[in-house]
Amino acid sequence: MDVMKFQKWQGAGNDFIVLDNRNHQADGLDSQKINRLCDRHFGIGADGLILMSEPDAGYDFNMLFFNPDGFPAEMCGNGGRCITAMAYELGMIGRTSLFLASDGPHEAKVVHSGWIRLKMKECERVDKVELVEKVEGYFLNTGVPHLVLFVDSIEGIDVEQVGRKYRYDARFAPNGTNVNFVQVLGNNLKVRTYERGVERETLACGTGNIAAAIAAEWLYNSGLAEYECQALGGNLKVSFKRQLSGSFTDVWLAGPAVKVYEGNFL
Repeated sequence: MDVMKFQKWQGAGNDFIVLDNRNHQADGLDSQKINRLCDRHFGIGADGLILMSEPDAGYDFNMLFFNPDGFPAEMCGNGGRCITAMAYELGMIGRTSLFLASDGPHEAKVVHSGWIRLKMKECERVDKVELVEKVEGYFLNTGVPHLVLFVDSIEGIDVEQVGRKYRYDARFAPNGTNVNFVQVLGNNLKVRTYERGVERETLACGTGNIAAAIAAEWLYNSGLAEYECQALGGNLKVSFKRQLSGSFTDVWLAGPAVKVYEGNFL
């Protein structure tokens, strides 16, 4: 039976199995196997699995991201930072990189070992959504869809129960949405996220923290260009430029990307 080599990485507690598939070792990997590998009891355990493959012309490598349910997602911000850190450790890139993901090209910068900045997709619009019990939500796409709910305190929120309810809300059908609960403290945000595909709360979500920062700026119009985000697993920084048209460009996500261990699996 063939043995596959893997590395385990985490960004603010958001953890990933990363496979270097430039030698095509994982070409036969299917959704059922990915689901088993991401299982925290019967597999390695992770919030997602990432394949690094041979680059298209003009790029350093290609990235393909899978949720723990075994199905692909357009992008993962913390995953993109982790695969950049891995490429840097392997000597594939220098301090700057350009790679291709399912949602398009991404620039990345290695600020120092363990701290990566990643340029993300522009956010074209923020939509206000009226939810049940007069709760206002803000829906936007930061690489994947996110619903942002502002709360007075995130401490007492039942993220699993409330997040699951809105994740499957009919107005976000058929694919559903990620759900973020955000407490605003000036340019500091406390963020907790229920992730679609993981189907539970994660310790951090890169695209979710970006969604939280953009929604906060859209709602409060504070004139801030950078937000400090406190996730359960660590701190992330989000910066952007707000355009008069209402879109957000030059969006960057910065934070830790740390190798946990490496090994082999059958």
